[in-house]
Amino acid sequence: MLDKDAHKLSVAPMLDWTDRHCRYFYRLMSKRTVLYTEMVTTGAIIFGKGDYLGYNEEEHPLVLQLGGSDPKAMAECAKRAAELGYDEININVGCPSDRVQNGRFGACLMAEPALVAACVEQMKQVVDIPITVKSRIGIDDQDSYEFLTEFISTVEKSGCEHFIIHARKAWLSGLSPKQNRDIPPLDYARVYQIKQDFSHLTISINGGIKSFEETQEHLNHIDGVMIGREIYQNPYMLAQADQLIYGQETPMISRAEIIEHMAGYIDHHVAGGNKAKASHVTRHMLGMCNGLPGAKQFRRYLSENAISGEATGDVLIKAFELVTE
Repeated sequence: MLDKDAHKLSVAPMLDWTDRHCRYFYRLMSKRTVLYTEMVTTGAIIFGKGDYLGYNEEEHPLVLQLGGSDPKAMAECAKRAAELGYDEININVGCPSDRVQNGRFGACLMAEPALVAACVEQMKQVVDIPITVKSRIGIDDQDSYEFLTEFISTVEKSGCEHFIIHARKAWLSGLSPKQNRDIPPLDYARVYQIKQDFSHLTISINGGIKSFEETQEHLNHIDGVMIGREIYQNPYMLAQADQLIYGQETPMISRAEIIEHMAGYIDHHVAGGNKAKASHVTRHMLGMCNGLPGAKQFRRYLSENAISGEATGDVLIKAFELVTE
């Protein structure tokens, strides 16, 4: 079980982005930051033919984000995840996409706190690891502070002790998922107030956070900060996380060390066959040299060459030779 300080910083679950290759890359840079899987649905786990729960052992601490609303199915998936060694399981009550709503999970579940509570309760009956919830501050016109507190009050009674709150409401119709990440205004103060009113719970904040300076400011008010797109677009910022957020004195890993290590990882990946390509890994690394002379050439070289079925880890080394540190 993770201690409370572990959640000072986490990388958000991002569909199509935070796969096992991305998480392995992130773990090289920070040993402490909590990593989340992409959202995986109960249907994919129970009925799918792919390895939806596979991960690298190096990724710990690692949280599975689960999408679903049937308590029995959620409990079955929780049991499988716990047996595979996941550190926690997070329920998605924040995604506003039509596909998610049609499956009756994601942000629309904020309107059904009793159902979310039932899911948490049944999951906790079959696993010993924590069950957490990621939500918005509201949905559509149900965006009062009372609506949010009612949701949290109901769900916490089932044994959920950690809520990650995206400090925007979600519009379930009229806005795309991308627009829902930008257009609804941020209301950090509302999340701070939740921490004051539910001081016994662990409360993390998410949404629009772009630096560790901002992270430190938020940590004056709440327990944890979750960052998504900014880390994906500028991943090398994670190399400072253990020092700046967790107060560790370990030396920062250099970009050159990361390139060398990830080149070996790519070699291992492509050697596994099954249509494995270097680009499955390098696509997560395009922003690693942002701000350095040659960063544009680095991105272009990887984009043009890593997609080849013949590409190996050498493609990463050659791309980095175009960069001046």
